[in-house]
Amino acid sequence: MAAAVWAWRARPSAEPVQPVAASSEAPVSATTGAVPGAPMSAGSPGQVVVALAGKVRRPGLVRLPAGARVADAIEAAGGALPGVDVALLNPARKVTDGELILVGVTAPPGQAAPGPAAGGGAPGGSAAPAGPVNLNTATLAQLDALPGVGPVLAQRILDHRDRNGGFRSVSDLRQVDGIGDARYEQLKELVTV
Repeated sequence: MAAAVWAWRARPSAEPVQPVAASSEAPVSATTGAVPGAPMSAGSPGQVVVALAGKVRRPGLVRLPAGARVADAIEAAGGALPGVDVALLNPARKVTDGELILVGVTAPPGQAAPGPAAGGGAPGGSAAPAGPVNLNTATLAQLDALPGVGPVLAQRILDHRDRNGGFRSVSDLRQVDGIGDARYEQLKELVTV
């Protein structure tokens, strides 16, 4: 009986989200950009609402001032959990209203990663993206999603692109350090220029 009471009291419970609003006279929270305790409509000018999921201390909705960055959103969610690498999220990118930011997790198989930089796959490149990846416009996350390409090789591809003014043909991929004949054969049908 005591165990049942303890289990009932220890169960997770949902906490209501307190609505907040920006006002020029009220103090603004440094982490969320919101005025504590003030009501706010969903479409307040000058603010965005983004959802954070995955390996953050407090996943859920956060309100930020317009122009906030991914790093601000992660900080507003209490920060990433220990050991989570957030570098691939581009912490300097501006967030958009209604965006979902996945921290330390990938999109479910068959779905594009949410947000403006869609195309991220599983870490280590175990899942191929839906269509051919353009070598001249691909992000680090898109290249990392290619089979056999990890973050180090993806960065080498970006560095080669920057040094040489882009790729003129898919076969130029062979000039990237770390891409031999076998890896090129694996990638040539998955990329384009």
